[in-house]
Amino acid sequence: MAYDEKLGDRVRELLEPRRDITERKMFGGLAFMVNGNMFVGVVDADLMVRVGPDAHEKALASPHARPMDFTGRPMNGYVYVGPAGIRTRKTLEAWTERGLSFALTLPKKGKKR
Repeated sequence: MAYDEKLGDRVRELLEPRRDITERKMFGGLAFMVNGNMFVGVVDADLMVRVGPDAHEKALASPHARPMDFTGRPMNGYVYVGPAGIRTRKTLEAWTERGLSFALTLPKKGKKR
């Protein structure tokens, strides 16, 4: 499964000023992480956003958002946002910030050996 490299570049550009962001290729897509916690990713042409369980229903009510069902079952706290929902820099930035804000509330993960 390939991911949209142009979308990956757009996310990188938004996050470039931050020095605490890392990225990894995962599950055929691209994941962006802060403090060891994934907060957004690119899967096919969609943006995966970790919004957290408390914000899940509100996120799903947003245009072009749908449940993240990567494993075949919806995952609470994660949504996919389709290409039409991230077409502009402003909308991509809003979704990216939403994921980053949630991930910054999580405990920092230690490095794997």
